[in-house]
Amino acid sequence: MFERHRVFGGPWRESPFQKGNLKYVILDLIKDKPRYGYEIIRALEERSHGFYTPSAGAVYPTLQMLEEMGYARATEQDEKKVYTITEEGRQFLAERKDLADEIKRQMRHHWNPENIDAIGETMGELGKLGRLMGHRLRHLDPEKMQRIRDVVSRAYQEIQGILEE
Repeated sequence: MFERHRVFGGPWRESPFQKGNLKYVILDLIKDKPRYGYEIIRALEERSHGFYTPSAGAVYPTLQMLEEMGYARATEQDEKKVYTITEEGRQFLAERKDLADEIKRQMRHHWNPENIDAIGETMGELGKLGRLMGHRLRHLDPEKMQRIRDVVSRAYQEIQGILEE
């Protein structure tokens, strides 16, 4: 399902995590089953319904840190590092269960899955509009550019009114 919503970017694709919180989510994922880095990235993308794809630059250093802290262990399988939670990692997660649960709650709230299809379709339409205009704006005469700006301005004002109802 989340694949169809990957066409948009912007602030709604931001990480919902505060600094340092990604480690709890990753530990929770590898607590469920051993995973390699790319699997963790995809699992987080799935949990966010495609609204967030963590970068390898966020996930792999976190995995390395968890390994250095003794909370995760990496083993080589099929030329990939597979991460599992250690007993120390389970204890760390259990001792911070309230915080880990709050982070999961924030993730669910951040992406509002009840409206996920409508959000994705709306953002898809905005993406199509951006692609349509992006290729052609450079070549428009000033009159057409002004007409488009007026339409976009009216749409903005109307949407703002709807959001403030």
